Formats: sequence, C-alpha cells, structure tokens
Amino acid sequence: MDWEAQLKLQAFLDGELPEQERREMVGKLAQDPEAAALLGELRQTRELLAGREEGVRLPESREFFWSKIERGIQRLEKPAPRAAAIPPWLVRLRRLLVSASAVALLAIAGFVVTRQNGSSGFPGGVAVETALADTGAFTYRDYVAGTTLVWLSYPADNEPVDDEEIGIVE
Repeated sequence: MDWEAQLKLQAFLDGELPEQERREMVGKLAQDPEAAALLGELRQTRELLAGREEGVRLPESREFFWSKIERGIQRLEKPAPRAAAIPPWLVRLRRLLVSASAVALLAIAGFVVTRQNGSSGFPGGVAVETALADTGAFTYRDYVAGTTLVWLSYPADNEPVDDEEIGIVE
C-alpha cells in the first residue's frame, strides 16, 4: 500500500474525506485485506491513546502564560548598550595618523627597494674613491654586487723604498 493510500485511510478514520472519496474507500476496504488490516490497527491505536491523554492545566490563564513568554523573548532581544561615542577630533586625528603612516610606510618601502636594486646614484652601481693625500690606498665599491675592494700599495709611490724597513726577504 503506497503512502498516499495510507494517508487517505487515516483521513477516512478521522472523518475528513468528502462523501465521494469516503464511498470509494469503503469499496476499497471490502476488496483490499491489507487496507482493512491497517484500518483495524489504526482504530486500536486511536482507542489506546484516547484514554491516556491528559490535558495540561496551567496555573494561570492562557493570555497571562503567553504574555510571560513574550516578555521573556523581548528581554532577550534588547540591543546591547552602545559604547561611548568617540569625540570627532579624535576620529579626525586617527584618520590623519593612518594616512601619514601609510605614506611613511610607502616611503620606507621605496627606499629599501631602491637600495636592494643597487640604485645608488652611480652609473652601474659602482663607486671609486681616492684620497686627496696619496696614502697609497685605492677603494673600489660595487653596489650591485655588494662588495668593496681596498687596494693598499705600500710603500706609497712617492716614498723611497727601503727594503730593510719593510722586512722583505729575498
């Protein structure tokens, strides 16, 4: 027996079917033993439950009971108190500081990126330094490779060479 037929059988037992459908169900019950057995089980269940139902009695009236429930719901739905409003000058100061921080961060990031890429103002990222007084030192800096070379020529070109002072062993 399909679900639709079972629902119609329940409606027949409850007296909810229109007259035409009720007559059809009586004819079906006479021919279908499965439907008749189900109707018998439904009647027994109905009779057993009919004596066991107890009405629930409330200590107060129905309106008062539901008004208590409504008040409880409204109490739970109250919006939380809002935090104290921030003064307008503080809001403007915060906006200014956020903007200034963003500009400073971009400037620092630009400085770091240009330093890492070797942009030092020298073509090719290379700088050569020489001293005005001839000390015999020559410095070579390669910013792209990140290296520095210091060439010391001792004795200096304009000093007399004294092999004994230097301690050269031949």
